[in-house]
Amino acid sequence: MPSVSRADTSVIGRWWWSVDRVTLLALAVLIGIGYVLALAATPGISMHVSDPHTMAMIKQILFLGFGGVTMLGMSMLSLRQVKLAALGLGILFFCLTGFTLLHGVEVDGAHRWISLPGFTIQPSEFLRPAFIIVSGWLIAESHRTPGFPGRRAALGLFLATAVLLKMQPDIGMTFLFTMVVFAQFYLDGMELKWVFVALGAVALALGLAFLFIAHVHTRVELFLHPNKTNAYQAITALSAFGNGGMFGLGPGEGEVKHFLPDARADFVFAVAGEEFGLFFCGFIILVFAAVVLRATMRLLGEPNLFVVLAAGGLIVGFGLQAFVNMASSLSLIPTKGMTLPFISYGGSSVLAISIQMGFLLALTRKRHQGDFS
Repeated sequence: MPSVSRADTSVIGRWWWSVDRVTLLALAVLIGIGYVLALAATPGISMHVSDPHTMAMIKQILFLGFGGVTMLGMSMLSLRQVKLAALGLGILFFCLTGFTLLHGVEVDGAHRWISLPGFTIQPSEFLRPAFIIVSGWLIAESHRTPGFPGRRAALGLFLATAVLLKMQPDIGMTFLFTMVVFAQFYLDGMELKWVFVALGAVALALGLAFLFIAHVHTRVELFLHPNKTNAYQAITALSAFGNGGMFGLGPGEGEVKHFLPDARADFVFAVAGEEFGLFFCGFIILVFAAVVLRATMRLLGEPNLFVVLAAGGLIVGFGLQAFVNMASSLSLIPTKGMTLPFISYGGSSVLAISIQMGFLLALTRKRHQGDFS
């Protein structure tokens, strides 16, 4: 394969020598792991294309391929193009998130999905990366333009989004948005007293959710007092790690995927533990950590406040989502239906996280002095 010369001034050449190839490689590894687990987490595979398990596997592999291409395309955007793309996506998926309240598909009492021919989408998944970019843009603009109420605008945008998510309801996504906004304001130099106020508000909101939202109360109670009947999924997932041991039972030899309805999505980490073992799970954790730490290091010394706020928010959202999924599978926290980026089954999740990481790669590219717009 011919190498790309540093003298190459084409779009591909400039992209190759400016993109963070370490982060790019780590994300490619995650997509590869997602491909492996799309095969491993599918029970009773039939060679007939008409078999629903086979169709689900094929769809996931296609989504992973399309997601990878999408991520590469988004990583080539300039800062101005990142802002415009995020603004357009944000407006579209904010409206679609609101649309779910009226005509969304109901699953377990929640209206989070829109049904399309052949598949469903969760608009809030796509809203997240756009929201993070726009929020960072607004906060940064308050420094560039005297008198511009960027911080208040970002806070107002967050509150409007949180209301929509609460109405669906989607407490996990609301929490994720909350922590991202908190991280952005913290990176912007939030005073220490407001840090404690914000943390207190988050703690109060979680307490109220436990007291007044039935399914949140139930999940916390089952986490604190599990039993084989009501906490079946969590207990079964945890036992899968014990079954796998250090090296796993082998690809396709696990049993958890036959008993857990969410084995391919919420509990795919348990499938990895049973079939590939402790070392493979540790490797997955290290790859996620590598993405987070490497991207964070790229921001050290970054002169553009917008890049710091937007990329910082993307990193927090990515890392926190991965942590919640894996910690839920290990029963370290109450179970929460949050996917493992690039690895869990779901077209919305794969495409949304591809856009998010494409934005991150675009923001963390090396730029010349004139590329700070």
